[in-house]
Amino acid sequence: MKIINNKKSLNPHDFLKELSICCDKTNSHLRRLLPPKSEQKLYDAINYAIFSGGKRFRAFLVIQAAKLFEIPVVRALQAASAIEIIHTYSLVHDDLPSMDNDDFRRGKPTIHIKWDEATAVLVGDALQAFAYQILSFEETHPKSEVRLNLIRTLSEASGLKGMVLGQSKDLEAEKNSKSLELKDIINLQKLKTGALFNWSLKSANILAEQNHDSLEKYADSIGLAFQIKDDLLDHEGTMEQTGKKVGKDNAAGKATLVSLLGVENAKKRCLELCEEACDSLDFFGTKSEILKTAARFTIERGF
Repeated sequence: MKIINNKKSLNPHDFLKELSICCDKTNSHLRRLLPPKSEQKLYDAINYAIFSGGKRFRAFLVIQAAKLFEIPVVRALQAASAIEIIHTYSLVHDDLPSMDNDDFRRGKPTIHIKWDEATAVLVGDALQAFAYQILSFEETHPKSEVRLNLIRTLSEASGLKGMVLGQSKDLEAEKNSKSLELKDIINLQKLKTGALFNWSLKSANILAEQNHDSLEKYADSIGLAFQIKDDLLDHEGTMEQTGKKVGKDNAAGKATLVSLLGVENAKKRCLELCEEACDSLDFFGTKSEILKTAARFTIERGF
């Protein structure tokens, strides 16, 4: 799926270079924050989960949004580390036999395969708690009310009103896929995937003590586009492209955005969401070009 767009954007090479730089910075910060590998199985498994690959796209969104407000880098890295830790915990639990039952993640054995289910559960539990601990550090922001706001909003995005609720709905959908309509799937994915994307942009607003709706509109658009592309990759991609088994949704007869929209309409909707995301950032002028390129990346990855 190649995007045709006449609007100004970064050269793809420059964008990927910046994505890699943000990834390296986030990984370095995470290594400073996390306990090192040791004789403790839990610590080894945590490091394995965190550093098993991935582009750190959510961290990239935090860092780039923070640049719009000239937020100090260390504060952005604190928030970026927290969202990546929450994301990793969600993947570890999502891969469990009781949920998606995946043996591979990013081309490597999942935690419950390499170790055992109990270790995978404990890794997820430890990571979730540690993400909030990171946000509580004064290094994140000198004002306690700002730190508390970050913690409150991330807990909402990842918990009962966000990602976990979306995961619950997703598991229920596997049993009742025939009764689901498009609006149900969109709402499900807005919770499961979109909530963490939304927080990645919201964190910059909070750190800057400002409130720009345009950032959250951008996040909502790329969150849904990201999920549609995931569904497309499961439908048309390969394990080499995704690092995990594909075709699982089709085999299970699961209702997805692709199965309800159809492949061509799903690709068309991805393009529309990308443009909506880019348009929402016009307020920030040329400073937002890298985020606009990031929106295009979400729908070009994998093919």
